[in-house]
Amino acid sequence: MEKIKMTTPLVEMDGDEMTRILWQMIKDELLAPYIELNTEYYDLGLEHRNKTDDRVTIESAEATKKYGVAVKCATITPNAARMTEYNLKEMYKSPNGTIRAILDGTVFRAPIVVKGIEPNVKTWVKPITIARHAYGDVYKNTEMKIPAAGKVELVYTACDGTEERSLVHTFNGPGVVQGQHNLCDSIESFAHSCFKFALDTKQDLWFATKDTISKKYDHTFKDIFQEIFDKDYKDLFKTAGITYFYTLIDDAVARVMKSEGGFIWACKNYDGDVMSDMISSAFGSLAMMTSVLVSPQGYYEYEAAHGTVQRHYYKHLKGEETSTNSVATIFAWTGALRKRGELDNNQRLIDFANKLEEACIKTIEDGKMTKDLALITTIDNPTVLNSRDFIIAIRETLDRML
Repeated sequence: MEKIKMTTPLVEMDGDEMTRILWQMIKDELLAPYIELNTEYYDLGLEHRNKTDDRVTIESAEATKKYGVAVKCATITPNAARMTEYNLKEMYKSPNGTIRAILDGTVFRAPIVVKGIEPNVKTWVKPITIARHAYGDVYKNTEMKIPAAGKVELVYTACDGTEERSLVHTFNGPGVVQGQHNLCDSIESFAHSCFKFALDTKQDLWFATKDTISKKYDHTFKDIFQEIFDKDYKDLFKTAGITYFYTLIDDAVARVMKSEGGFIWACKNYDGDVMSDMISSAFGSLAMMTSVLVSPQGYYEYEAAHGTVQRHYYKHLKGEETSTNSVATIFAWTGALRKRGELDNNQRLIDFANKLEEACIKTIEDGKMTKDLALITTIDNPTVLNSRDFIIAIRETLDRML
């Protein structure tokens, strides 16, 4: 068939370790044979980030503002061990955190549901979507090691020079301290994104924080959500037949475990990070979850919700066979291609993205899968494929469907 043309580029953000290997396989086997790929490429691999003093991460986010749609591979957020392994100039912050801070908006994560992969929570019959705030909190924190006894204070200096102080802690010996922040504008964008997404998908919206303990920080989130809902969305929700409610994060966890699913669970940045991993794992696999950052300005950044699969990468370097699930990374590409097609009125591109997703699901439901799924499937005698052969099997399914 004639290759599908793209009129506007996607921003392509390459990544690290095993997901970087899968990234190239996906392009070679599932995309390039069918599409004249048009991307503006940014290498967010840790070595190149180090070479550019992490300027490349900022440049990729700015390019996303220019073109509107990006697709991102999983990347390393370095710790002390990575500093040594990659001979880094500094311990760079999370590239996801940097990009999200620039684009703002909300990350929506939902499990990819496949017959034969049953949720660990037996009451779940519908997907649960996590709406994760994409700015601030621990991902933009400032930390300090306290060497000895002393006093730590929060100090706010107004533009006129006046100060407001609040004691954090009086240390009697060594310790650690952390400062976090958020912006009311960003919280408002988070709320609007959640309410609009709920209306678009006709799903109930839950929001949860810990305002009983954090009476100013978390309570501000709660208040902003309620004010915006009452002012702009209350009647719309009623007309749509959906509900919004707030509860404490621990109560939300208890309710989620007894629910049937089929709703959006809005969380602050860190809560959303953790809970999306819990939801995806309980539905089957960390590699079976979609993730998209949606900004109020209409920017979209698609990625897999999991990490770089370090253990498999080290096996790959030794020449050992791996069976790494590439579904979430494939769905990052299909999500971005579909959105690019929608924005450019390119129906062929939209149809291809839909077909590729169907091919992924059908391949698994036909009993061909990676080891992580084979260990939990209810399908009899599944065929366990290595990383490349699984992608080849998807391509064979796709060719039959096309």
